[in-house]
Amino acid sequence: MKLIHTSDWHLGQTFHGQERHVEHRAFLTWLLETLEARHADALLVAGDLFDVVNPSLKAQELLYDFIVEAHRRLPSLDIVLIAGNHDSGNRVELPAPLMLRLNTHALGRVHWQDDGQLDAERLLVPLTDAAGETRAWCLALPFLRPAEVTGRTGLTANEGERKDANGAVRSKENRNDYVAGISAVHEQLIAAARDKRQPDQALVAMSHAHLRGAAVSEGSERPIVIGGEESLSASLFPDDIAYVALGHLHRPQQVGEARIRYSGSPIPLDFSEVDYPHQVVEVILDGETLAATETLRIPRSVELKRLGPADLESVLAELDALNDDPDLATERWPWLELRIDLDGPQPDLRGRVDAALEGRALRLLRIHTRYPKAGGEAAGSRRDTLDSLGPQALFARAWEEEYGEPADDQVKRDFALLMQDVMDAEADT
Repeated sequence: MKLIHTSDWHLGQTFHGQERHVEHRAFLTWLLETLEARHADALLVAGDLFDVVNPSLKAQELLYDFIVEAHRRLPSLDIVLIAGNHDSGNRVELPAPLMLRLNTHALGRVHWQDDGQLDAERLLVPLTDAAGETRAWCLALPFLRPAEVTGRTGLTANEGERKDANGAVRSKENRNDYVAGISAVHEQLIAAARDKRQPDQALVAMSHAHLRGAAVSEGSERPIVIGGEESLSASLFPDDIAYVALGHLHRPQQVGEARIRYSGSPIPLDFSEVDYPHQVVEVILDGETLAATETLRIPRSVELKRLGPADLESVLAELDALNDDPDLATERWPWLELRIDLDGPQPDLRGRVDAALEGRALRLLRIHTRYPKAGGEAAGSRRDTLDSLGPQALFARAWEEEYGEPADDQVKRDFALLMQDVMDAEADT
């Protein structure tokens, strides 16, 4: 049984205001060719199909055209998609009945039965070989939002905890209930899968989550929930799970064991990811066990160039030495970020950069300036642009400016919970 594991496509992402449809289309074309060349039995996409909960029509077209073409080329291929924290679970599931006709299973949300138990049956997807025989079961678990799991496991908040107007606990207990709820969902799903499978059928878990000990990207990953305190233990996945296909973290990596992996994003979603070995993972199952894995590197259709940090003259010298290809189509020109250290205001900065770029096959996305002599890294960071900061960093700065002291941990948790409420409301649309 051969599976291809990928995740975090982020279709529709804009890069400092620029669309990336060309790069995503190139990846999906390569993936189609890879599925065909490697004779894959199943494709697992572990969440964050789209970059935002209301993706553009073009982003949706990329996904659905890919599914149709994959089914045309490989009619027996099973495709399993789960929603990530960037996705709307409802939107992912909306075309599910139609996609089933294309051997594609789209899982956006968990559902609960009248007795409070998880509806595990709908999350268990049979994976078949070329002859149509079920060789494995995919435990397809979409991203779990706090509202979907807290209060479902019989856990209650301790008396005396601080609560908001709706009675939600705003403390460490809230995080503990969330993690306990996720653990209970995994336990119920794994128990149902064990009951379902027959001898020589493997169990393959797919989840969109942040596992403890995994490496996070520098600037491109949105914390999943409650201020980044959401990391989970790899012990959620017992030894009889042959392979765990993870999504959310953009850096490809294994977590403790070769059977527990993040495939990573297929293209760099931020300049901090420029050196990542973007890849998909080929997984070979032999009966109930993992036989082998192989990482397949994804060719980069558009290069990212990051120069500096250094003084202006040094960065311009780096830029002058940079090779570019004027014969490339404009949409394939590399994206460029310049990181420049300044001693003070430089009124002609943009003019000098534009002059250096004249006639070059490069697309400047960002000039990031720092003022090290004015107080080091911290002073430079105060001159960041809004698009380089997340809402939590902006809130922390606003709070300190208003009250003259940093926000305490409780205030930060409260803000994180409010932000989570907003994201959950967006995902429900």
